[in-house]
Amino acid sequence: VQLQAFGGGLVQAGGSLRLSCAASGSIGSGKAMGWYRQTPGKQRELVATLTTGGKTNYAVSVKGRFTISRDNAKNTVYLQMNSLKPEDTAVYFCTHITLLRNYWGQGTLVTVSS
Repeated sequence: VQLQAFGGGLVQAGGSLRLSCAASGSIGSGKAMGWYRQTPGKQRELVATLTTGGKTNYAVSVKGRFTISRDNAKNTVYLQMNSLKPEDTAVYFCTHITLLRNYWGQGTLVTVSS
């Protein structure tokens, strides 16, 4: 499975960004896709996941501001991020989740200025 993320950048606080992650390869075995984020010196943390059955899960810190969605025809997962805060600054990684392991994309940097 290969994952390629797009859409990071610099935005002012209160602004919006949409991240995209295109998946290719043996994605049929996946049970969910999602987004995690990481800042220097900290562990990677969950942002949002979306199961193949349509169930979503969000970190408390982003609930109500971020929305995860998926276009099955394009094998792409999106993360719409609204009302961004400086504390959302991080490298965002998309992931393809299977029973055996998670596959990870290369990460895309989101910087929110105050």
